[in-house]
Amino acid sequence: MVFIEDAGSAFDAPLDVVWKLNQAHATDVARIHPSSRNNQMEMVNETTFVMSWEDTAPDGQIIKTKARGSVHAPLGTVFEILEGPLAGSKFFNYYIPKGEKTGVTVVGEFKSPVMPDEQLKGAVLAFLEKAFNEDSAYLKNVLIAAT
Repeated sequence: MVFIEDAGSAFDAPLDVVWKLNQAHATDVARIHPSSRNNQMEMVNETTFVMSWEDTAPDGQIIKTKARGSVHAPLGTVFEILEGPLAGSKFFNYYIPKGEKTGVTVVGEFKSPVMPDEQLKGAVLAFLEKAFNEDSAYLKNVLIAAT
Protein backbone atom coordinates (compact mmCIF):
# COMPACT_ATOMS: atom_id res chain seq x y z
CA MET A 1 0.00 0.00 0.00
CA VAL A 2 1.27 3.46 -0.93
CA PHE A 3 0.07 6.81 0.40
CA ILE A 4 -0.11 9.38 -2.39
CA GLU A 5 -0.80 13.10 -2.31
CA ASP A 6 -1.27 14.75 -5.69
CA ALA A 7 -1.59 18.49 -5.10
CA GLY A 8 -1.09 21.65 -7.10
CA SER A 9 -3.39 21.17 -10.08
CA ALA A 10 -6.13 23.70 -10.76
CA PHE A 11 -9.11 23.79 -13.06
CA ASP A 12 -9.61 27.00 -15.05
CA ALA A 13 -13.12 27.36 -13.65
CA PRO A 14 -14.72 28.51 -10.40
CA LEU A 15 -15.94 25.92 -7.90
CA ASP A 16 -19.61 26.11 -8.93
CA VAL A 17 -18.68 25.17 -12.52
CA VAL A 18 -16.44 22.34 -11.29
CA TRP A 19 -19.46 20.95 -9.41
CA LYS A 20 -21.42 21.03 -12.67
CA LEU A 21 -18.63 18.85 -14.10
CA ASN A 22 -19.07 16.42 -11.22
CA GLN A 23 -22.81 16.26 -11.82
CA ALA A 24 -22.26 15.74 -15.56
CA HIS A 25 -20.40 12.50 -14.85
CA ALA A 26 -23.81 10.91 -14.16
CA THR A 27 -25.12 11.63 -17.66
CA ASP A 28 -22.21 12.58 -19.92
CA VAL A 29 -19.27 10.46 -18.72
CA ALA A 30 -18.52 9.04 -22.18
CA ARG A 31 -18.05 12.57 -23.49
CA ILE A 32 -16.02 13.66 -20.46
CA HIS A 33 -13.76 10.59 -20.58
CA PRO A 34 -13.71 9.53 -24.25
CA SER A 35 -10.99 6.94 -23.67
CA SER A 36 -13.35 4.89 -21.49
CA ARG A 37 -16.24 2.76 -22.68
CA ASN A 38 -19.12 0.70 -21.34
CA ASN A 39 -19.62 3.37 -18.69
CA GLN A 40 -22.32 2.66 -16.15
CA MET A 41 -23.40 4.66 -13.12
CA GLU A 42 -25.94 3.75 -10.49
CA MET A 43 -27.07 6.11 -7.75
CA VAL A 44 -27.23 4.19 -4.46
CA ASN A 45 -28.70 7.14 -2.56
CA GLU A 46 -28.62 10.93 -2.67
CA THR A 47 -24.83 11.16 -2.21
CA THR A 48 -23.44 7.72 -3.08
CA PHE A 49 -22.95 6.14 -6.49
CA VAL A 50 -21.31 3.09 -8.01
CA MET A 51 -19.70 3.44 -11.41
CA SER A 52 -17.92 1.03 -13.70
CA TRP A 53 -16.01 1.44 -16.95
CA GLU A 54 -13.51 -0.15 -19.26
CA ASP A 55 -10.28 1.39 -20.48
CA THR A 56 -7.38 0.18 -22.61
CA ALA A 57 -3.96 -0.24 -21.02
CA PRO A 58 -0.83 0.85 -22.91
CA ASP A 59 -0.23 -2.82 -23.80
CA GLY A 60 -3.70 -3.03 -25.40
CA GLN A 61 -5.27 -5.05 -22.59
CA ILE A 62 -8.84 -4.12 -21.58
CA ILE A 63 -9.02 -2.94 -17.97
CA LYS A 64 -12.34 -3.13 -16.13
CA THR A 65 -12.79 -0.92 -13.09
CA LYS A 66 -15.60 -0.44 -10.59
CA ALA A 67 -15.67 2.25 -7.91
CA ARG A 68 -17.98 3.59 -5.23
CA GLY A 69 -18.08 7.33 -4.66
CA SER A 70 -19.53 9.42 -1.89
CA VAL A 71 -20.11 13.08 -2.71
CA HIS A 72 -19.44 15.71 -0.05
CA ALA A 73 -20.36 18.93 -1.85
CA PRO A 74 -18.74 21.38 -2.13
CA LEU A 75 -15.64 19.80 -0.59
CA GLY A 76 -15.04 16.80 -2.83
CA THR A 77 -15.67 13.10 -3.33
CA VAL A 78 -14.41 10.02 -1.51
CA PHE A 79 -13.69 7.02 -3.75
CA GLU A 80 -13.13 3.35 -3.07
CA ILE A 81 -11.99 1.19 -5.97
CA LEU A 82 -13.96 -2.05 -5.75
CA GLU A 83 -12.64 -3.92 -8.81
CA GLY A 84 -9.75 -3.52 -11.21
CA PRO A 85 -6.00 -2.99 -11.03
CA LEU A 86 -6.35 -0.55 -8.10
CA ALA A 87 -8.92 -2.61 -6.14
CA GLY A 88 -8.88 -1.82 -2.44
CA SER A 89 -7.60 1.74 -2.94
CA LYS A 90 -9.33 4.58 -1.11
CA PHE A 91 -8.86 8.26 -1.86
CA PHE A 92 -10.38 11.69 -1.40
CA ASN A 93 -10.58 14.17 -4.28
CA TYR A 94 -11.10 17.64 -2.82
CA TYR A 95 -11.40 21.17 -4.14
CA ILE A 96 -10.04 24.54 -3.04
CA PRO A 97 -11.80 27.67 -4.39
CA LYS A 98 -9.28 30.14 -5.85
CA GLY A 99 -11.48 32.82 -7.42
CA GLU A 100 -11.93 31.97 -11.09
CA LYS A 101 -9.90 28.77 -10.63
CA THR A 102 -10.40 25.71 -8.45
CA GLY A 103 -7.51 23.82 -6.93
CA VAL A 104 -7.81 20.06 -6.90
CA THR A 105 -5.95 17.69 -4.60
CA VAL A 106 -6.12 13.92 -4.30
CA VAL A 107 -4.94 12.08 -1.19
CA GLY A 108 -5.28 8.41 -0.48
CA GLU A 109 -3.97 4.96 0.19
CA PHE A 110 -3.50 3.03 -3.00
CA LYS A 111 -2.85 -0.65 -3.49
CA SER A 112 -2.96 -3.10 -6.33
CA PRO A 113 -3.40 -6.84 -6.63
CA VAL A 114 -1.55 -6.78 -9.99
CA MET A 115 1.47 -4.48 -9.56
CA PRO A 116 4.16 -4.01 -6.94
CA ASP A 117 4.21 -0.93 -4.73
CA GLU A 118 7.28 0.49 -6.50
CA GLN A 119 5.27 0.74 -9.76
CA LEU A 120 2.04 1.83 -8.12
CA LYS A 121 2.78 5.53 -7.60
CA GLY A 122 3.59 6.10 -11.28
CA ALA A 123 0.48 4.22 -12.39
CA VAL A 124 -1.78 6.16 -10.00
CA LEU A 125 -0.31 9.54 -10.98
CA ALA A 126 -0.77 8.68 -14.67
CA PHE A 127 -4.41 7.68 -13.99
CA LEU A 128 -5.06 10.93 -12.09
CA GLU A 129 -3.37 13.07 -14.76
CA LYS A 130 -5.43 11.49 -17.52
CA ALA A 131 -8.67 12.07 -15.59
CA PHE A 132 -7.68 15.67 -14.81
CA ASN A 133 -6.81 16.41 -18.44
CA GLU A 134 -10.09 14.94 -19.71
CA ASP A 135 -12.09 16.81 -17.03
CA SER A 136 -10.27 20.06 -17.96
CA ALA A 137 -11.06 19.63 -21.64
CA TYR A 138 -14.75 19.05 -20.89
CA LEU A 139 -14.84 22.09 -18.61
CA LYS A 140 -13.31 24.28 -21.32
CA ASN A 141 -15.13 22.90 -24.37
CA VAL A 142 -18.58 22.23 -22.93
CA LEU A 143 -19.32 23.92 -19.61
CA ILE A 144 -17.40 27.18 -19.99
CA ALA A 145 -18.24 27.45 -23.70
CA ALA A 146 -21.95 27.28 -22.75
CA THR A 147 -21.71 30.30 -20.46
